[in-house]
Amino acid sequence: MNSSGHRMDSRAALATAARIVVKVGSSSLTSVAGGISEVALNQLVDVLARRRLSGTEIILVSSGAIAAGLLPLGLARRPRDLATQQAAASVGQGLLMAHYNHAFISHGVTVSQVLLTAEDLSRRRHYVNAHRAMERLLHLGVVPIVNENDTVATHEIRFGDNDRLAALVAHLVKADALVLLSDVDSLYDGPPADGARRISTVDSPGDLEGIVIGNAGQAGLGTGGMATKVQAALIAAETGIPALVTSTANAAAALAGEDVGTWFAINGNKRPVRLLWLAHLADIHGRLVLDDGAVRAVRERHKSLLPAGITAVSGDFEAGDAVELADLAGNVFAHGLVNYPCADLPQMLGRSTKSLAKELGREYEREVVHVDDLVLLHT
Repeated sequence: MNSSGHRMDSRAALATAARIVVKVGSSSLTSVAGGISEVALNQLVDVLARRRLSGTEIILVSSGAIAAGLLPLGLARRPRDLATQQAAASVGQGLLMAHYNHAFISHGVTVSQVLLTAEDLSRRRHYVNAHRAMERLLHLGVVPIVNENDTVATHEIRFGDNDRLAALVAHLVKADALVLLSDVDSLYDGPPADGARRISTVDSPGDLEGIVIGNAGQAGLGTGGMATKVQAALIAAETGIPALVTSTANAAAALAGEDVGTWFAINGNKRPVRLLWLAHLADIHGRLVLDDGAVRAVRERHKSLLPAGITAVSGDFEAGDAVELADLAGNVFAHGLVNYPCADLPQMLGRSTKSLAKELGREYEREVVHVDDLVLLHT
């Protein structure tokens, strides 16, 4: 149920949702030339401000900082190298917030800037601080405008796109729903130009089997595409938060609960943020290949991974790093935090912890991946 006491079991419940995370992409806010489109931004703000003034708490996750910084820096297109992306974000974020502040204040709505890194949502202390700050802002009637802190993010520790960030922010604030806006009105079962059918509702990842999902937006200024929106919607849905994917032009209709876009129904319960990070954000340093018995033990019986069930090891990792777990056919079905460095594992493969402890010492009685440090993936 949402905080209004209504079940969020269909898009119609968006009309009464008490707390909504809305994500908007670069292509919806900026022109192909790279500047901010005031018309597009003002139209979106009009919708969100009206909903905020009606009593709904709104958190806006907004892309567009890098795109907004292109024109002032004389750049013709989005840079590929991280340093120039960071420079563009540093210039563009202030411009973007100035536009948002001006647009929202005309409705009497106060906004704030919240810049997050992956570390803020993966480390317990940072997560608690971020949660406390967001709750206070919402209590004060503010619309937090969230973006990844591109100026300081590194290739190794970053969300990579604001769609996944939005899903994790929805988890952070315990939102009733997530709405992902772009320049595409819905998910289709093929190219819309070829007469493809709109997919109205996704009840589970299995509903998307055989559907080819695009990776690029029309304007070419963002980092995602429909694939990242679908992934973000599935992340939200599997953690107890329904999601709607639609176009920015449909924002008002979407928030009114009308039949637009693609609705991703809840198909799981809220996960600890640490496991969300491990499933979707952790930098993977290697792979462990498991025999059939170990796959069943981990996947079906939710057991820890022991060295006896491992047939092969690849990658370069230390104890505590994230690795992927795969079956003999190479299908990755889980991520976990490994208890041993890669150099130690080859001598351990296929052996019992008892024999390892007897030969190598008591410290080799540990599991390779403890069940508490392991997350199964939707495959």
